[in-house]
Amino acid sequence: MKTIFFYLMTASFLVCCGQAAAPKAGFKLQDTMLLAAKHPVPKELPTSEYHHFYDASRHFYDSLFLHGFNGGLLVARDGEVVYERYSGFKNVRYRKDSINAHTAFHLASVSKTFTAMAVLKLWEDGKLDIHDDISKYLTGFPPGITIKNLLSQRSGLMNYVHFMDNSGWDKRKFLTNADLLQYIIQHKAQVQHAPPGRHFEYSNTNYAFLALIIEKASGEPYAEFITKTFFEPLQMHDSYVFALQDTSRATRSYKQNGRPYPLEYLDVVYGDKNIYSTPEDMLKWDAALRGKILFKQSTLDSAYTPYSLEKPGRRNYGLGWRMIVYPNGKKLIYHNGWWHGNRTVFIRMMEEDATIIALCNNDNKRVYSSKKLCDTFGNYQQEHETPDEGENDPEGRGGEKR
Repeated sequence: MKTIFFYLMTASFLVCCGQAAAPKAGFKLQDTMLLAAKHPVPKELPTSEYHHFYDASRHFYDSLFLHGFNGGLLVARDGEVVYERYSGFKNVRYRKDSINAHTAFHLASVSKTFTAMAVLKLWEDGKLDIHDDISKYLTGFPPGITIKNLLSQRSGLMNYVHFMDNSGWDKRKFLTNADLLQYIIQHKAQVQHAPPGRHFEYSNTNYAFLALIIEKASGEPYAEFITKTFFEPLQMHDSYVFALQDTSRATRSYKQNGRPYPLEYLDVVYGDKNIYSTPEDMLKWDAALRGKILFKQSTLDSAYTPYSLEKPGRRNYGLGWRMIVYPNGKKLIYHNGWWHGNRTVFIRMMEEDATIIALCNNDNKRVYSSKKLCDTFGNYQQEHETPDEGENDPEGRGGEKR
């Protein structure tokens, strides 16, 4: 596997509504940063191999996304983009402002990959230990839960997206991470669903707390730390952490009938969600992780180790990453997301050095079918896989971030 990080070079390819780039018209990852100077530029794919991946990706897009898809799909192999296509509008209701390569989408739970790796970066830098009890960083929180419990979704804490609806919270007021912490401190007996470490239970509460721990350990606001540590050095120019002052520029999300989702009281909690990015920027993130530029290999190994072993099965969770572990030893690293009409997929095939990124903002569940493209690169048996929890959950706040 190539260890690379390259800046995504701007190129002339068609990004207007529903129009795909022609073969070989896409851009490649280029070595333009001192950060990546020691890494070689990836070799260009053989023409026949490139066309194979391009044709398979185009067929996939045309079969599922040709109509009713408001978003973008990017597929890459060995650092080279083999397919990239955008369709739809930022303003779905009035069909205005075509989506393009610089349209940033709400990543929903794919944001967790940044939160998790930020924690692991602080661990590498000696500013925290993932085996620490979170009460060391979250003042007033009862002891018993570790940072690693949060990262691996094994804290036993219920999902705030569920219980805050019936908490008596004034929904005319935005809930903050600090508000959530104080509520859980006061009601821990009601929201501690299981003893820490007993079993995997996907909970957005874990990652809202991790964001607060990042702030405590770094001495910086979460958004500032993420921007300085990842977005700026990786030149992810279209990526940002959402705050209320970003409302006017943020790409809105829509219901399937085209009606926009309004802001709601849970919309400013971060760490579990609220990072906006593009497929091209996410490819930079993927390349940096593959290139071991930001992290030691031992740290990456910890992130990609499965920790939910109490039940037999292929699906598992690492430290901020979902994974499918196959009997033949292959491992698919990925994360999905869902918040309002934003549905997102970030898939990383480690053996093949291949990446699939699909982002949309009109509640199109078909983005989760993007895993089927994995079989174009290796034997991942995606035709036999079932959806993740929450992928087919209707508007009732279950499983993945809505």
